[in-house]
Amino acid sequence: MPSTLADFPVHGKWPAQHPERLQLYSLPTPNGVKVSILLEELGLPYEPHLVSFETNDQMSLEFLSLNPNNKIPAIIDPNGPGGQPLALFESGAILLYLAEKTGQFLPTDATRRYETIQWLMWQMGGLGPMFGQLGFFHKFAGKEFEDKRPRDRYAAEAKRLLAVLDQRLTGRTWIMGDDYTIADMAVFPWVYNLVGFYGAGDLVGIANFAHVGRALADFAARPAVVRGLAIPIRN
Repeated sequence: MPSTLADFPVHGKWPAQHPERLQLYSLPTPNGVKVSILLEELGLPYEPHLVSFETNDQMSLEFLSLNPNNKIPAIIDPNGPGGQPLALFESGAILLYLAEKTGQFLPTDATRRYETIQWLMWQMGGLGPMFGQLGFFHKFAGKEFEDKRPRDRYAAEAKRLLAVLDQRLTGRTWIMGDDYTIADMAVFPWVYNLVGFYGAGDLVGIANFAHVGRALADFAARPAVVRGLAIPIRN
């Protein structure tokens, strides 16, 4: 096991200027900004490194040594459990780790803690993948397909998921009520991206989900969210 940051191969491609800080290897995508937003909310010192898809950084041997699944984000915490460095990938796992490490944005009550994790897993297993597929068929290469059935399938599923979220937010400020948690930081970057970057708001009838719209506006107005959405800075 590596005992210092310099022992990780990824350090050779992305040298740390501040090796005592948590290292973030990411890109400002919906999955990537989950972690930068949480780090900004926590105020933890960290050093972001851009993993550029334009130059296939995610397929480099250095990055694959950190995440063999070649997906962002990934982190190395030089002050992990027991004071040893911890390398971690999968955005949901990173959110859980940082929330538990700091004791913030995850309820301490066992019932509410598991309920928060439930909604985190809902985003990881459903909302994120489905919104991502809709983006492919609405904005990227899939939009050229004459057969619109794949797009319409994912649009219908996106609407269903938005209805689930809208119902959950009825009478609640955030997913967990008054408590702003990692569940919100996992879910709302994807909703923000669906409406903004993907330009699919009209397609899914986003105006029909008033509670989602209200919570999304509150989320986007948070200073840490504004900062986190642009980290790492694209070249």
